[in-house]
Amino acid sequence: MNIINVGVIGCGYWGPHHVRIFNSLPQTRVVTVAERDSSRWARITGSWPSVKCVTEATEVLSDPSIGAVVIVTPTATHFELVKAALLAGKHVFCEKPLCLTKAEAEELQALSMKTGKVLMVGHVFLFNPGLRRIKDMLDRGELGDVRYLSAVRTNLGPIRSDVNASYDLASHDIAIFNWLMNAEPVEVQAMGASFLHKGVEDVVQISLRYPSGALGTIQSSWLDPKKVRSLTLVGSKQMATWDDLALSTPVSIYEKGVEVHKEVTDFGEFLRHTMWEGDVRLLKVANEEPLKAQANAFVDAMNKGKAEISGAEFATGVVAVLEAVEKCLKLAAK
Repeated sequence: MNIINVGVIGCGYWGPHHVRIFNSLPQTRVVTVAERDSSRWARITGSWPSVKCVTEATEVLSDPSIGAVVIVTPTATHFELVKAALLAGKHVFCEKPLCLTKAEAEELQALSMKTGKVLMVGHVFLFNPGLRRIKDMLDRGELGDVRYLSAVRTNLGPIRSDVNASYDLASHDIAIFNWLMNAEPVEVQAMGASFLHKGVEDVVQISLRYPSGALGTIQSSWLDPKKVRSLTLVGSKQMATWDDLALSTPVSIYEKGVEVHKEVTDFGEFLRHTMWEGDVRLLKVANEEPLKAQANAFVDAMNKGKAEISGAEFATGVVAVLEAVEKCLKLAAK
């Protein structure tokens, strides 16, 4: 078995988690971490003394022994770093979102194809066991046709100034929606407000319409008293909810629904609504760390030469929605 040497660029909150995960896999070994703030090096060397810490990303990209690069830096830096890594002949895993604009994402997607190197993006909730259970049920037709989806992602902080709540928080739910629907929305609407930093929306409300006619709504805020990570999917056969904070039984399936029937009587034509309400099932799901499942998927992608999930094309679709949201927010602010 060939061991893939990995370089990690960025050692903020998520960087050490990626070092831990990739060092735990049998096929990968983190050899170098690039982080300009040397005060953060101790978080790495204390647990993994064999990992080399350097200040510049170029020291990772120029190392011929490194076959894959994990980019865990602010979103505005992603485009240049991913581009440089692909040109250096590295497979790339980049934290979400891939970049700021659809044009940048399309350029990176094309470059990945040209170089023959895998580009995968860290939409980690696509590897969440509860959401994967809902996805499996949806693909098997157990939930019926999706009528609408709604997601809430709120907390008091962490507050960012480099990107707004849509790029930081709603990007998760946009990715989840696109993945569940196997499609990108055809219509995007959004409103937001900047209460803490002018021009950086800390509260965002997003509405999406998918090709099937299904609606999606997303509420994102880092200015909320309660931490919520939840999703509701209303299907024509059954309804499902997911609560990321309910660790043992995050998924609930509701045997509820309503149908419309047309009736013709002597007095004319009427619409009759038939409602049904059955059991509520609380589903237990596998206790697997999504970050590790995601890393395993990246290893598989490198071995196969293609990312089966959360690849460059999918990530470009998410960025396209984020850019459309951004345009809506700017128009609403005028």
